[in-house]
Amino acid sequence: MISFNKAQEVLIKYNQQHVLNFYNELSDNEKEKLLEQIENINFEEVNNIYKEVAHVASDSVTDITPIGRIDKQELSDEELDRYIKHGEESIKNGRLAFVTMAGGQGTRLGHSGPKGTFVLDIQNNKSLFEILCDTLKIANNKYEVSIPWYIMTSRENNDETVKFFEDNNYFGYNKEDIIFFKQGELPMIFTDGKVVMEDKGIIRQAADGHGGIFRAMMKNNILQDMKNRNIKWIFIGGVDNCLLKMVDPLFIGICEEKGYTLGSKTIPKRSPDEKVGVFCKKNGKPAVVEYTEITEEMANLRDAKGELVYGEAHILCNMFSLDILEKMEKVPLKYHSAFKSTNYIDNYGKLCVSEKPNSYKFEALIFDAFGLADDVLLLRTKREDEFAPLKNKEGQDSIETARQLYYDYIGG
Repeated sequence: MISFNKAQEVLIKYNQQHVLNFYNELSDNEKEKLLEQIENINFEEVNNIYKEVAHVASDSVTDITPIGRIDKQELSDEELDRYIKHGEESIKNGRLAFVTMAGGQGTRLGHSGPKGTFVLDIQNNKSLFEILCDTLKIANNKYEVSIPWYIMTSRENNDETVKFFEDNNYFGYNKEDIIFFKQGELPMIFTDGKVVMEDKGIIRQAADGHGGIFRAMMKNNILQDMKNRNIKWIFIGGVDNCLLKMVDPLFIGICEEKGYTLGSKTIPKRSPDEKVGVFCKKNGKPAVVEYTEITEEMANLRDAKGELVYGEAHILCNMFSLDILEKMEKVPLKYHSAFKSTNYIDNYGKLCVSEKPNSYKFEALIFDAFGLADDVLLLRTKREDEFAPLKNKEGQDSIETARQLYYDYIGG
């Protein structure tokens, strides 16, 4: 572990001396944890992110153009049969793995634990984790395999998540095929560039966004484990979509037959003003553009069939080949900043409660890596078959709406 003198040297170099203001007041255990935090934070990187993100108004000008798609509903029976058979061969040969992004807490749902432990199916007392696990078990029985399931947790919820699986006997899944790994974090930073202190001996850190999955997989040797298992296709999705089709031979089959290294399932936007990111091409490369980035004219633009030209919503249902993941793992993504309100310890050791935004949180976005692929397969699906997001306690994308979509789908 880094020594106090070395930690002090690092902090002085990056003008973060306040981190050690209360060091002498800490217990031996607290001192050790703080020094460990300092050792594990790349202050050079944090400094550069702060300079590049916090002080840059916008990206350079990009040329945004439409992108093609395949509509599942328009495929012929012959095409469906061919693609499905192709995909099933890959699954039977053990070439598929699944990654669940599950680093969040259920706070916004009124739930005190990791979001994945939230019981959505109250009729059968099933959590989001168990609902996803059921999907995998059905596929394992059908294809006589055991699909590796990688679960990305966070520092905040890892121990509780692992214990939840242990207490539930891994829901009957082969425990050797469930691998947990932690998402990365970055310090939160005030507008003057100082890192935020959560307590006298704790630097406040926040998850580095779903785009941080590539770095987390590299740090935890996840891709090497996949190589050892001869995996070719990796489906990555979030824990909060109970209708997630984790094992879809059609999706794999189209990617393989048409030579795609990257695929994404989409749903059509409900309306031009729906607040979702949509697929496009930026400077000729596959990308997702946020609803705030396109003009009203582009948002309302329709094709000859009357459909929105920029209407393919990104719903975090992405398929990657191992080859493209290795490429994405090696290229650092840019970070986006969000101006957040956070409580903090001031230089006098006083807890300050902020009622307005006062610091930056930095996140990488998974779709910023899409441009590393030559093209992307967009497979349009039905919203009611593939997408029941659980984001809020009430209102849109809430417990009630997700639960109803789930029961409608399973016929419950």
